[in-house]
Amino acid sequence: MGNAMESKVCYVCGKENLSKNEIGLTKKLLNKNAKRFYCLDCLAEYLEVDTEFLLEKVEEFKMQGCIFF
Repeated sequence: MGNAMESKVCYVCGKENLSKNEIGLTKKLLNKNAKRFYCLDCLAEYLEVDTEFLLEKVEEFKMQGCIFF
């Protein structure tokens, strides 16, 4: 049984202690029940977008009241 507050690690590069935004983006854009998470850089590469685009999406999702952020 995993603790929701345990630190998450990027599935691709191994970056530790992913931010709430990185975890939220993985859940919002890939799978709300994700067990594997991506750091901002690896998620941008996976989705073929730049990190600025993802950061803009974070702010947009926050303004919409998304529960993942």
